[in-house]
Amino acid sequence: MASTLPASAQQANKAALNAALAENPDNSKHKSTGDDSEPGEIQEVDMQAQAEGIRTVFSDPANFNVKHPLYSAWTLWFDSPATKGRNLPQTPSTAFPQTPLPQTPSAASAQGWMEDIKRVISFDSVEEFWGLYNHIVPPSQLPQKANYYLFKEGIIPAWEDEANKHGGKWSIQLPKEKNRGNVDKMWLYTMLAAIGETFDPYLTNADPSDPNPQSLITGVIVSTRPQFYRLSIWTRLAPSLEEDKLRERIEVIGRHFKTNVLGYPEPQKLAGPLATEVEFLSHKDSEKKGKTAKKIIV
Repeated sequence: MASTLPASAQQANKAALNAALAENPDNSKHKSTGDDSEPGEIQEVDMQAQAEGIRTVFSDPANFNVKHPLYSAWTLWFDSPATKGRNLPQTPSTAFPQTPLPQTPSAASAQGWMEDIKRVISFDSVEEFWGLYNHIVPPSQLPQKANYYLFKEGIIPAWEDEANKHGGKWSIQLPKEKNRGNVDKMWLYTMLAAIGETFDPYLTNADPSDPNPQSLITGVIVSTRPQFYRLSIWTRLAPSLEEDKLRERIEVIGRHFKTNVLGYPEPQKLAGPLATEVEFLSHKDSEKKGKTAKKIIV
């Protein structure tokens, strides 16, 4: 069928098509030669054949050629008593490129603590996340006093970082013996909610006039201690008593964490020996460590 496009558009369209087919010579059964078609005629492309040439990690784990990008890039960090004062290799694989630690004033102020935490890897696609997840030790098998920190790339998992210093965290503490069989699934679902940007619905409901909508989430943490596990979600901001809209947004994150990620009914009370409710505390109030700290509980 002849095209009714203007001549200049026909030439551009044909050039683009030929270029695409040249890059994927095996994906189409109908190749354009440039000489055997009528002027302006656009050659038919076998889309089914092209689709069959697309390989994802789910169909071809070794040779996939398509990645599904995440909204943000992320970095996994790790520390434990074994990493204190040691320069450990940061990743067992060369499949994921390493990026240098961001040199910011906040990084410098946290440098003492940062000497003990090890950057494992950065990633920005679904496939890279699963490649990472399938090659790291799950929380249930970590030593005591170990921590995984999954933070957006460029944000250091420290209160001093510019993205964290005005924020706070949702956290829950769970008795170790009762939750050894659940913590790995809880940590996986927490990471998936973070990289999938489902904690803070502002991104999907943002005002269209906002050119750069930003999630409140900066990172998530799992910690192992002698008698309990702790899961945490860090936020960029923490509400004051007067900030009703921000408090409501923070509470939505906490409820999603409790019900959709951890799987508890919203009315269920969780506090008990070695256990806490799902509770929010600003980083500034965390430093107080007293009764004056103002918690939000869902």
